[in-house]
Amino acid sequence: GARISQAADTIGAPILVGAVLLGPDAGQVRNAGILWRPGSGPDLEQLYVKRHPVPFAEYVPLRNIARMVSKEVDRVRSDFVAGSTPGVVRAGAVPLGDVICFEVAYDEVVRDTVTGGAQLLVVQTNNATFDAAEARQQLAMVRLRAVEHGRPALMASTVGVSGFVAPDGRVSDATGFNTREVVVRQLVLADGRTPAT
Repeated sequence: GARISQAADTIGAPILVGAVLLGPDAGQVRNAGILWRPGSGPDLEQLYVKRHPVPFAEYVPLRNIARMVSKEVDRVRSDFVAGSTPGVVRAGAVPLGDVICFEVAYDEVVRDTVTGGAQLLVVQTNNATFDAAEARQQLAMVRLRAVEHGRPALMASTVGVSGFVAPDGRVSDATGFNTREVVVRQLVLADGRTPAT
């Protein structure tokens, strides 16, 4: 937390941080995006919890029955609990549409951020279990959502592929797979609705 605060203070801007939060109950966790503000730290009013956790990766449905098929289900030790509100995170004057990882594949999850006022789509992802083809597939989904809703978008991955996408689908400054890189780009925010929205 101290390092994130130092980074936010240094750049004088909020940082959207991916985190795994404990709870709400024992044995449960939440995949979240937290807005970390300079000078004050985490803004828990601007927190998004992933609404579409991945079955058999982030939680195990019907665990006792699944265990009869394979004991490997217990490699998922804690079940991720779904959030209930769209990922509209207000970073000052800019409403972001936060989407976590493969939620970008679900129409309603992305659409709800746009109808909630998002002017920029932000896809946070880890991709640690993906290969290069899966990471590029996810960036292709980000391109689709940018065009679909007429919004600029970006995908920030800790180990996969990161990049910026214009509302017409053009990708800029995409990183290589599992490549450490710092990329800075100015984006023009957009609003309004498309026929798809």
